[in-house]
Amino acid sequence: MSEESNVTQADVLPEEESVKKGDVVTVRRHPDRNKKYSLLSGSTLKIIAIVTMFIDHVGAAILENYLSYLMDNGAAATRALVESRHPGAWAEWMGNFDRLYSIDRVLRATGRIAFPIFCFLLVEGFFYTKNVYKYGLRLLIFAVISDIPFDLAFFTEIGLNHQNVFLTLFFGLAAMFLMDRIKIKFAEKKVLSVILQILAAFACMVVAQLMHTDYGAIGVFAIVLLYIYRSKPIPQCIAGGVFFFLYEVYAAIAFIPIFMYNGKKGLKMKYFFYAFYPVHLFLLFLIRYWMIGF
Repeated sequence: MSEESNVTQADVLPEEESVKKGDVVTVRRHPDRNKKYSLLSGSTLKIIAIVTMFIDHVGAAILENYLSYLMDNGAAATRALVESRHPGAWAEWMGNFDRLYSIDRVLRATGRIAFPIFCFLLVEGFFYTKNVYKYGLRLLIFAVISDIPFDLAFFTEIGLNHQNVFLTLFFGLAAMFLMDRIKIKFAEKKVLSVILQILAAFACMVVAQLMHTDYGAIGVFAIVLLYIYRSKPIPQCIAGGVFFFLYEVYAAIAFIPIFMYNGKKGLKMKYFFYAFYPVHLFLLFLIRYWMIGF
């Protein structure tokens, strides 16, 4: 059965933006999923991704900067720094590099779950959004809004050497859009269509890598991979799980909740992640600056 069909009922499309009753829209039919395990809505997946991302960023933005200072300057100097800002706040465990490093590894491993889920939700969003241009524009706008908080949280200085994950998602969306248009335009020329789709995806990967986006070409490739297997949930989870296992072992765990996705939108929280991302990064920067002054 084709994934596309013209319909006139908005209630069959749980897309990102509302469609009025009677509108004629292009619907991407949702792939069949195992109903026995389909327990999680899109909003539940998003919450899982947001929570694990936050845990990851506590380690990356706060603990790793502290560990870097501790490693470079030693426990005595670190203790002097902490007590100069917060008299009486020093505890001996704060000078134990190995213990803190172990905590950081747990935080970062937990956070590996987030990105694959966001990639999956982006693919679903592409298939269900009413207006892909507005979708892409939102990603670009929040990439700009998040640029300074991203730099401050992870690199302690503002610059153009690193770009946040919104730009990675944008290039992933661009790759899917180009591949989709090529697939439609060259439907009768299968070989040419495949070649052009590969070139389009590769171009988006190269640009993402050159712009030093978060996850870079790897991130865009992951999105394209999930897009290719989107109509087959089990192969999609296997392909995504194997890929992320090879790239970041703990990231493969994300495909357990992804497999349990039920195709439903869930709670209305479209803009929650958009706002949460720059806000939580800036707050983590402020907390770190309050703690150790940089």
